This record gives sequence, structure tokens and C-alpha cells, in this order.
Amino acid sequence: MLRASAEGDAAAGSLLFPLIYDDLRKMAYASMQGERSDHTLQPTALVNEAYLRLIEVNRIEWRDRTHFFAVAAVQMRRVLVDYARSRSSKKRGGSRQALTLDEEIAAPGERIVDFLMLEEALRDLESRSPRQGRVVELRLFGGFKVAEISRYLGVSERTVKQDWRVARAWLKSRLAG
Repeated sequence: MLRASAEGDAAAGSLLFPLIYDDLRKMAYASMQGERSDHTLQPTALVNEAYLRLIEVNRIEWRDRTHFFAVAAVQMRRVLVDYARSRSSKKRGGSRQALTLDEEIAAPGERIVDFLMLEEALRDLESRSPRQGRVVELRLFGGFKVAEISRYLGVSERTVKQDWRVARAWLKSRLAG
């Protein structure tokens, strides 16, 4: 169905969404877990916006289900970044949106991190080590487990764990200032 939908089969696309919706919602919930209480973007809206972006991707060659969900994680990240930028530009003085991160990345005793700062740090990490950046993206925005990332990237679980450990330390340092 993924391939048929990507080739423009509207019927396949409309059948596909209900089948993947619960998984996308779990991903959205995972990427937004611990958000500020006044955050106005809800997981359902994140899923819908990411899905709209996914179906706009023309003629992508889906390798498998994992590939689809990895691309979905990228789209969710982009939606969250666009949302943070939009909220920042609407507020006088350019106030930025805070994101509560997994305690493994946030500095000790501090869980709220500016989302745009995280995006900047992630881009810098990706330029230094694309694979480590991808591991972080899949863990934070896709909720992928080590084994899933390993299969998707075609590397060992040990490599994924090492990339996660190094990237996490680098991000902690970078975000702590």
C-alpha cells in the first residue's frame, strides 16, 4: 500500500492512513512527552500535519515499514521546528518555545530546553556525524528502539548504543552552554 500510495493511488492512500494512524500517534506522543503544560500543539495535530507532509512527498521509493516511519519521524521533527519558529516569530521580542526533553539529554536537574536551540545543536551534530544525528532523531522524534535503529541504519546495535551515548553527551554539553 505504501508503494501504491507513493505512485499516486489515492485509494491505497486512503486505506493506508487508518492502518498506520495508531503507530504515528504513538510516535507523536513520544516526541511530545513531557512538553510544557501550555503547549498548544497536540499529538493528533502533529500526526495530521506530518501525514500531510508525507503524502506530498512525490514518488518516494519506500523500502519497508521502518523506512516509512523513519521518514515520518523526520517530518514530525520538521513540524515541531516550524511550529516553534512560528510561535517565536508571533511573540514580540522573539520569545522561544521550550521543549522538555528526555532526562538522558537534558542537563542534570534541568529538563526544559529551548526547542530551537535543540534544532540548531542537532543540525550541528548532523554536520559532524550524520549517523549520530540520525540516531538522535530516530530516538527522540520517532521513539525508535535500538534494535529498530540498527536495522534501519544497517549497523550493529552496539554501534547504535555507542552513537547514542556519544551524541547524548555532546548534546548535553552543547545545550548546557
